[in-house]
Amino acid sequence: MNKRLLVRGARQMLTLRGASTPRRGAQLSELSLMDSGAMLVEDGVITHIGPSRRIENLAAARDAQELDATGRVVMPGFVDSHTHLIHGPSRLDDYEARIQGKTYAQIAASGGGIRHTMRAVRAASAKRLASDTKTRIATLARYGTTTVEAKSGYGLDEATELRLLRIARALDEDPLTVVPTFLGAHATPPEFEGNPDGYIQHLIDILLPRVALSGAARYADVYCDTGAFSLAQARRYLSAATALGLEAKIHASQFAEIGAVALALEMRAISADHLEAIGTPEMESLARSNTIATLLPGSVFHLGLSRYAPARALIDAGAAVALATDYNPGTSPSCSMQMTLSLACTQMRMTPAEAIVAATINGAHALGLAAQCGSLEATKYGDFLVLNVSDYRELPYSFGINHVAMTVKRGEVIYCDKDTPTK
Repeated sequence: MNKRLLVRGARQMLTLRGASTPRRGAQLSELSLMDSGAMLVEDGVITHIGPSRRIENLAAARDAQELDATGRVVMPGFVDSHTHLIHGPSRLDDYEARIQGKTYAQIAASGGGIRHTMRAVRAASAKRLASDTKTRIATLARYGTTTVEAKSGYGLDEATELRLLRIARALDEDPLTVVPTFLGAHATPPEFEGNPDGYIQHLIDILLPRVALSGAARYADVYCDTGAFSLAQARRYLSAATALGLEAKIHASQFAEIGAVALALEMRAISADHLEAIGTPEMESLARSNTIATLLPGSVFHLGLSRYAPARALIDAGAAVALATDYNPGTSPSCSMQMTLSLACTQMRMTPAEAIVAATINGAHALGLAAQCGSLEATKYGDFLVLNVSDYRELPYSFGINHVAMTVKRGEVIYCDKDTPTK
């Protein structure tokens, strides 16, 4: 039976209709906003969108279930294109140590950081990890995310890394779209203490072929920075990954500019993420490329640092900018893309419109999913939010508040606050 959903009466409907390529420059401000808009979703796919009067008078709308968005904002669901979603317990000791003045590097050297989470993840059962991740997915939905990337990287051995990717695959469309990324090159495990080159070779010889052959992930990511993997090590890893058919992503220029952005362009990476330490020549090169600059202000905020990625300069140079939470237990334990938008506006001087575009359609491009989600257009999935605001600018303006009244994934309501009636 054909299932139809009619969304009607929206005070503002942000369609983000526009170019099929990642948005950059002036395009980052184009919301294609409709006053008093309506949308028809059939079997999970948008079939019609436009002025309320026209859409409501369609024959197909007459027997549709109605969703009344009167006075509210309707927009695409958030696409969170960089998270470390599957992990063990929170790193509260790390948090307290930072408050007391210890640096990221000092915490890692004392047994905290990534290796602390690695030990917990290796000891946890797949059932427990999956259950905890489902709880986080419910939180993501409550705060408006409908598509999320999930990196491995907290196992750092063959069995656990593959387990993390299997969990991500199993949770896909339950109810969010979950995109697994292999981050085997996240840190050097204790088995290769003092031998990062040997660990990279182990990944190349053993794990990358298994990941590629099994189809467990679409992307391979590497943490390339001071205190992480060197430029030469990252190049070996990504070269092997792309030769096996995996697409490249890279943690680049978080703490220092060591050439990771240039490597991202050399590897034709779909995105280069973080970029707090990016230099002007690298910004200009990135702007001339197809690689998306994914900015992660949540980690800067949680680490108590002051150097945010230069979003304004990147946009003015012509780079395609995306925003993501960098959700993880150590440096950005927030599932809220709304908080990410607030930080992007207040700390990186992005406009509300630019932040929304970066957190939706450009995030979809950063996952290779822009044909399916990230904007409200015919033939795309009915992934959208109804917000408890009458003007989209309130979304980043009132920070620390959940403005989501309803989250809809492929035409199905997956979250609804208690004050929002449905028919």
